Amino acid sequence: MSRIAVTPRISLEESELVEEFLRASGAGGQNIQKVETAVQLRFDIARSPSLPEAVRERLLRLGGRRVTKDGVLVITAQRHRTQDRNREDARERLLALIREAAIPPPPPRRPTRPTLGSRERRLEGKAKRGDVKRLRGRPERD
Repeated sequence: MSRIAVTPRISLEESELVEEFLRASGAGGQNIQKVETAVQLRFDIARSPSLPEAVRERLLRLGGRRVTKDGVLVITAQRHRTQDRNREDARERLLALIREAAIPPPPPRRPTRPTLGSRERRLEGKAKRGDVKRLRGRPERD
């Protein structure tokens, strides 16, 4: 079986992807009504041996409404006129989603207090700005 490279550390087995072809909806005349060009790609996130646990959890969250209760991600592609292009589109969208899930979230920011020096510099800047504005006013009379 062949493997599909997602990231340098993650690759999927070809057998983990289930493709089903169906008729696309919308305008398109005879081609749409007769030819099954749309692709429905299914990927079982919950049972995939290729995904690390952290990536699996993030992918389930990122999938949103496209993930079934059983943890299966369903991607439907029908943008293009040919089955091959829609198949490529669905696979590329799946890989993009997995790549996004593979990026670990940044650590939470720890709130810090401003240093004494930074507070003094801020106040000096405000004082200078106030002086500039005061000097713009009318001159005082003697």
